[in-house]
Amino acid sequence: MSVSSSVKKTMYDIKNRPPEKLDLMVQAIHEKVFSETDCLKCARCCKEISPIMYRHDILRLAKAVKMNLETFVDKYLTIDKDEDYVFKSKPCPFLSSDNWCDVYDDRPTACREYPHTDRRRFHQLIDLSIKNADVCPAVEEILEKLVKVAGKDLAFRRR
Repeated sequence: MSVSSSVKKTMYDIKNRPPEKLDLMVQAIHEKVFSETDCLKCARCCKEISPIMYRHDILRLAKAVKMNLETFVDKYLTIDKDEDYVFKSKPCPFLSSDNWCDVYDDRPTACREYPHTDRRRFHQLIDLSIKNADVCPAVEEILEKLVKVAGKDLAFRRR
């Protein structure tokens, strides 16, 4: 799964010259796509990538699973090349066999915000969204739909 080179090119055009109502366009597309998406059928994000864990995430998770902080860190976390805490293994150790999250109410911030397609200033998140489209079919669909809508705006502004 990957966005096409033409979608990537248009996304970079959007990044460099964002349409005036880009955030509204993306929000509407995000809501439509996710109203028709069952993340539990996929869960690729939980199986293939590891969220960055902030201190408050680590403290909250350790408390949720009733472990002291040091034991939790030793058992579940490692420091990646960017010096961020991430899970040692994939899939996520809290992903159950039916794709439900065992710590959903206490999940890390990065999991709460994933795939970041409903955030303001979307043009600043285009690189991340292209990367996330390799993991999340909904993101791929959002980008393809956005190109159809915003691409028309870009073509008009080039004239």
